[in-house]
Amino acid sequence: MRDTTKHQGLRNQLANLLQAKGITNENVLQAIRKIPRHLFIDSSFEEHAYKDKAFPIAAEQTISQPYTVAFQSEVLDLKGGEKVLEIGTGSGYQTAVLLELKAEVYTIERQHELFKRTSMFLPKIGYKPKRFIFGDGYKGLPEQAPFDRIIVTAGAPYVPNPLLAQIKIGGMLLIPVGDKEQVMTLFIRKSPKEFEKHELGDFRFVPMLKKKN
Repeated sequence: MRDTTKHQGLRNQLANLLQAKGITNENVLQAIRKIPRHLFIDSSFEEHAYKDKAFPIAAEQTISQPYTVAFQSEVLDLKGGEKVLEIGTGSGYQTAVLLELKAEVYTIERQHELFKRTSMFLPKIGYKPKRFIFGDGYKGLPEQAPFDRIIVTAGAPYVPNPLLAQIKIGGMLLIPVGDKEQVMTLFIRKSPKEFEKHELGDFRFVPMLKKKN
């Protein structure tokens, strides 16, 4: 669990690269500079940790490309204290960014291997969400709704209605929608029945899976 000045230098370079690619939120860039991303992947592949690319992790999933994490985090426009539901804990890297942005995070993972690994690992390096949940992201977390923000970190073939239903008025759902390629889609809830929709460009995510009982 080493974190050296060399790692810090690589994180600074990564943050500068993301800034050059258009990330402007200083709190997001600060989170990228701070979080030891190399600890989130197998140590034998450490040299890949600070490149701006996705990388395979356990259970045939990936740790998202840093630009994607920064982009989604910036769109959420967190000021601190927001109640956030994350669908797809994965490696926990996006979770850590949300926690650095002072959000109150509830995070759901459907792969049991990843759920076990990440729910033990994140607190070890100082990141403690409100709750880790092993479950079906398509259903959201109705018992804790409504949320200020819901962020989905896997490609969804369609927008699950339960997620739309669990956003506060004035809140946001950010979800990559599509099969092989996804369009990053932002829904802002204007009233109980009215949503404003924005399409924010093409991305590639692993598919969002339903819970297999």
